[in-house]
Amino acid sequence: MSSQEIRFSGFGGQGIIRCALITGKALSLYDDKFATMTQSFGPEARGSACAAQLVVSDDRVLYPYITQPGILMALSQEAYDLYYPELPKNGVLIVEEDLVKLKSDHSDIQLRRVPATRFAEELGNRLFTNLVALGFLTAVTNVVTADAMKQALPGLVPDRFLKINIKAFEKGYEYGVEAMKANGGK
Repeated sequence: MSSQEIRFSGFGGQGIIRCALITGKALSLYDDKFATMTQSFGPEARGSACAAQLVVSDDRVLYPYITQPGILMALSQEAYDLYYPELPKNGVLIVEEDLVKLKSDHSDIQLRRVPATRFAEELGNRLFTNLVALGFLTAVTNVVTADAMKQALPGLVPDRFLKINIKAFEKGYEYGVEAMKANGGK
């Protein structure tokens, strides 16, 4: 990987910005990569459109904004509708399978579905959806290592919820590993 552009998207309250912060910290501090993050969200905060962009590179990042994300994580219908058209052929689209209704067959991209909200609810609170999704992203993209992601959590999630956040991450990661095996590693 010389450079990779990732867009995390959903609605305010899903922890989208935190996803980018965790991933950026993991890459920069624990995976010996360079990363820059930008973010945008609607004025309403909770429930409105929200996105964070991460540029990842083996070398210093000279331009901090994404030009065409190779990976799109869409955890809401609005995010999918808004950002999917920017994904190039062979790009990776990760969707929350219970919240996003696909508009085409997506045969020209790598489509990955995760029931992140359902898994988070099974763990006791839908607030853990973002960590389930991050675990899944880690497994299906190999952009960042699982160890680096877990090391990045302290300080970015409340201490009292650290163990359950790690458990949520591991649930998503295991689901992603199994999904890749079922798909022949592709």
